[in-house]
Amino acid sequence: MTDLSAPLSRRRVRQDKANQGRSSYRLPIARTAFGLLGLIGIGIVATVLLVDTPDGGRPSATVAINSTVDANSVAGAVSDGTPFSATITADPEMIAVPEALGQDDGLMDVALADPAGIAADLVEETEFGQIPRISSTGVTPFTAYSRGAESVAAAGDKPTIAIVVSGLGINPNGTMEAIQKLPAEVTLAFAPYGKGLARSVASARTSGHEVLLEVPLEPFDYPDNDPGPDTLLTGQAPRDNLNKLFNVMSRFGGYVGLLNNMGARFTASGADFGPVMEELGARGLGYLDDGSSNRSLAPQLAQANRVPFARVDAMVDANPSRTAIFAQLQALEDKARRNGSAIGIVSALPVSIEVITEWARGLEDKGIHLVPASALMGKTDG
Repeated sequence: MTDLSAPLSRRRVRQDKANQGRSSYRLPIARTAFGLLGLIGIGIVATVLLVDTPDGGRPSATVAINSTVDANSVAGAVSDGTPFSATITADPEMIAVPEALGQDDGLMDVALADPAGIAADLVEETEFGQIPRISSTGVTPFTAYSRGAESVAAAGDKPTIAIVVSGLGINPNGTMEAIQKLPAEVTLAFAPYGKGLARSVASARTSGHEVLLEVPLEPFDYPDNDPGPDTLLTGQAPRDNLNKLFNVMSRFGGYVGLLNNMGARFTASGADFGPVMEELGARGLGYLDDGSSNRSLAPQLAQANRVPFARVDAMVDANPSRTAIFAQLQALEDKARRNGSAIGIVSALPVSIEVITEWARGLEDKGIHLVPASALMGKTDG
């Protein structure tokens, strides 16, 4: 009898027997999968507990980095955010505080905080980073970081000239070339932009150069002519401009004062420029006016806030050719002989660096002494 002709109850019995036969050979797939997952989990836990892998299994590689740009071992210890250690065996640096700055005569101890010579007591921690301040003993950053006093003493009765190189720090190779080629008496002004500023400034200072910080100020044709991020603007709340100032000031340390980058409109506004100069006076910093605007209120505001001040006499490389630069340097020499001192400023162009280096070699033979800018701040006529 076939299944088709068998009674329905009999067909169900046969199907049940067939199904029981097949189910006796079925694998427990779900339980097997859960078992494998359990073994994998146990292996992972064992690896974490028993194997020391600080990188967490991430791919890693060791790359040797060689640099021929800066062989200064002290400056090499100073970089953005890189911890360092140093042993200082000499006595703390003794810094004379001149009476002209409102301090008492005598020597004061300023302990050095790092190999670049940044004094811990001359630093204030802010939300923007570290910015300069007057120390607890009354020493100013202008006094602590300047080389002016020793240079004036060496000059004697000779006419003196200060040269400032501006726009450094943006091109690392050009910056290092300027640091290495120029005489230590040349003052170097760094823009608050670019990478590795702390390292470049440390190299400059350990090579004997005095350092200024460039601050971007609003020109008349802003924003068509833009000095850069964090430009201080007219018509803004003083606190907003001071926040920008502090952000710029935190980019590196060890500078004696500030140099304006542009700023003809800003420096002509007492309401806007006044709070900035007041802040410089409260923090013991100097101010060098680049001489580009006759409407600048810097002389009056600096005097009112007891800020060490000078105004540049000549933009030496306005025409960036060897012949023109040498002619401007000759004119600067003539002014120094007439007035006793003069200040020139150049941009960080290769031709300017080359000419200044060549010119400085023969300056002593002409009876003129090269000095850092701080030596003439507060002493140069407008």
